[in-house]
Amino acid sequence: MKKYFLIFAMFLLLVVMLAACAPDRDEAKEPEEAEKPESLKVWVNPVEDQKAALDEIFSKYTEETGIEIEATPMNMLDQIEALNLDGPAGNGPDLFFQPHDRIGNIILQNLATPVDLGDAEGEYSETAIEAVTFDGEIWGAPLVVETYGTFYNKDLVDEAPTTMEELMAIAEEQTDTSTDTYGFLMEAANFYFSYPFFGANGAYVFNNKGGEYDVSDIGLNNEGAVAGGELIQSWYQSGYIPVEMEADVMNGLFQDGKVATVITGPWSIPAYEEALNDSLGTAILPTVDGNKATSFVGVKSWMLSEYSDNKEWATDLMKFITNEENSTLYFEQAGELPANQAALESDAVTSNELIAPFAEQIQYGTPMPSTPEMQQVWDPINDALHFIGQGDDVQEVLDEAVQQIKDNIAALQ
Repeated sequence: MKKYFLIFAMFLLLVVMLAACAPDRDEAKEPEEAEKPESLKVWVNPVEDQKAALDEIFSKYTEETGIEIEATPMNMLDQIEALNLDGPAGNGPDLFFQPHDRIGNIILQNLATPVDLGDAEGEYSETAIEAVTFDGEIWGAPLVVETYGTFYNKDLVDEAPTTMEELMAIAEEQTDTSTDTYGFLMEAANFYFSYPFFGANGAYVFNNKGGEYDVSDIGLNNEGAVAGGELIQSWYQSGYIPVEMEADVMNGLFQDGKVATVITGPWSIPAYEEALNDSLGTAILPTVDGNKATSFVGVKSWMLSEYSDNKEWATDLMKFITNEENSTLYFEQAGELPANQAALESDAVTSNELIAPFAEQIQYGTPMPSTPEMQQVWDPINDALHFIGQGDDVQEVLDEAVQQIKDNIAALQ
């Protein structure tokens, strides 16, 4: 009898233990099971075309779910400061919209919570998911990807250069500084645009494994970085690019038909197309020593507020906004490349001759580091590029820049 009593007691203990370990039903709810809110609050970027596209998407979501979307236009930078104030008071949004390179700083301030995209995770481009991954967790639903590429004037060159050798040949043939005509121009002293010529040979900013950045491992003075720096220095030494070249000057010369090729982003398409009409062409970046040029990629994503009381439905909304259909709609109305892979490969994108090369370049790019320490990189490396343009020793300049970056990071700790 005692034996059976003991077995029964052990069984009851096991049941209690399993019940204690089971997830709380409120925490494990799926969106359709969670209590449906009457509305969700969303902070959106106050750009007219973007807001109009989102309003249409929000209306579709309301029609499907009955949930009203309260959209408040707010500059992306202002959203962070406002969330710090409004979130704890219960007046913040459920979702807010941010570029991925701010994710690390947002996490430090405890303003966001990781996002469970479920099966939808596989719907986004690998580059976009990499961009919103930090410390092994996903922190946003990507909507937009952006990078830069090659623009060329078809009246001056028959086709876009596909290799660095072809680009340098154009620069050699068509550069005449006495008449302000150039074969090739770019903001070479701006690290954002110059990174591909470092990264193509194995340079990197911070070692990154699965969204975990080792900020003590900086690859901006390794062999590949030196090769990239020497390539850029050769453009100055050959007289292809003026040392103080700025965006306004470059854009003006290109629009005036005085430059054969430039490197910049798709945001320049409207002004360039107005100036050059059918003579404007675009292409991916030329290869460097046979390697694809690894441009920096920026990603804008929806983030889930730590203070949201409707996290399940807010997550459902962000996945709805960024699905193939709505990402395509957003591209067609707002003009920004979709992070959704199917939308990125859709006819809407690939049939646009000026846009399609930027969508392809995304596949070869690398996300800008999202760790807060990235802010300590820009000034030292841009200064280094300036010194490289003046003819200083590339290895010495990059060694000094990396040491300055490390000193800057150490000062924050």
